[in-house]
Amino acid sequence: MQLPIHDNLTQARTTFVTHLECSLHGDRYPADQVHGLSKAGKPLLVRYDLEAIERSVTRRELSERPADMWRYREFLPVRRAANIVSLGESHTPLIPVPSLRTGSGEVLIKDEGRLPTGSFKARGLCMAVSMAKELGLRRLAMPTNGNAGAALAAYAARAGMEAYVFCPEDTPETNVREIAAQGARVWRVNGLINDCGRLVAEGKEAMGWFDLSTLKEPYRIEGKKTMGLELADQFGWDVPDVIFYPTGGGTGLIGMWKAFRELQSIGWLGMRLPRMVAVQASGCAPIVRAFEQGTEFAELWENAHTVASGIRVPAAIGDFLILRAVRDSGGFAIAVDDEAILAARDEIGKREGVLLCPEGAATVAAYRKALAEGRVTPQETAVLFNCASGLKYPLPDVSGQLDCRQPVDWGRLIDAGT
Repeated sequence: MQLPIHDNLTQARTTFVTHLECSLHGDRYPADQVHGLSKAGKPLLVRYDLEAIERSVTRRELSERPADMWRYREFLPVRRAANIVSLGESHTPLIPVPSLRTGSGEVLIKDEGRLPTGSFKARGLCMAVSMAKELGLRRLAMPTNGNAGAALAAYAARAGMEAYVFCPEDTPETNVREIAAQGARVWRVNGLINDCGRLVAEGKEAMGWFDLSTLKEPYRIEGKKTMGLELADQFGWDVPDVIFYPTGGGTGLIGMWKAFRELQSIGWLGMRLPRMVAVQASGCAPIVRAFEQGTEFAELWENAHTVASGIRVPAAIGDFLILRAVRDSGGFAIAVDDEAILAARDEIGKREGVLLCPEGAATVAAYRKALAEGRVTPQETAVLFNCASGLKYPLPDVSGQLDCRQPVDWGRLIDAGT
């Protein structure tokens, strides 16, 4: 019996992809061929015949399809349904956060931890592995701070492909074991994610693998783009005023902005688009520094450190794309320290029942900071992205101990909970 998530794909025999385009210089590359970076060493962007999409489908037709990532198939690059590698990429909820609301604007958490492998990395890797299958690739490799490697391992296993994953030696143990449990070969590296990326690049010729590093292939961004398509759909083909997004490599922020511009081009969104806010940790904030200095590119951040390992990216190859999206949208980049991140995680868990990952907690801390500084107002509706389940990260042990063979001092239990 076919899974419901595939019901809307049976007729998906082609897409509206026209070509790929260098994100810096605009030169074109043919679709349906294996590509990494452009000749200039910059990310390639997938381009579509948007007028044809507008003629082909309506918003009402989309609403009648299953609420999954593939609802938006006309905006996605996979040409043949048989090549789709799926683990059930359903829509993720928008959860109101009353404790953060101080005015007429809503504050909502978009909880991406509900996706396969427990993080938003499922979106990008689902698309990248599907396109790898379509293009005949069999061996894939990537650097990861944890969740991307877990997603690659899962989707590669589903597709029957080999996966090689390199992660910093302080990657959370849960992530490393998850990667191995799903069939990938995984190594800890005595360095940061940029060091892991260098090893992937150096091993390409000897190992014959395809490099799935962030933005070094064109399709992870198309998977992450579905966050923007889905968000507009959930808002009734409107958008929030501001989006706070935890930013390391920045694929999701770039992808969402691409989605909003594509929807605007076909008339599904009006002139008002959300302000995009890149959230980083103060111990690794190259995008924030570049934004504040007014530069187009971000310099390498030395001695990067933060409890939010997913945004510990000292140098992002898509730095200029992140900065363009932030500036073009009228948004900003903001950094928060680790103490504020951990405090936000603990508070939202205890007050709202939502267990955030550290990167998601960074958006809460950033929202509070931006509100205090007047960079957002209580009247604006804000969406904060929680990019992974908090269950994937170490949590402090605050449990007590009871001797069931002795009388219990019940009043002491109440005091312990305050």
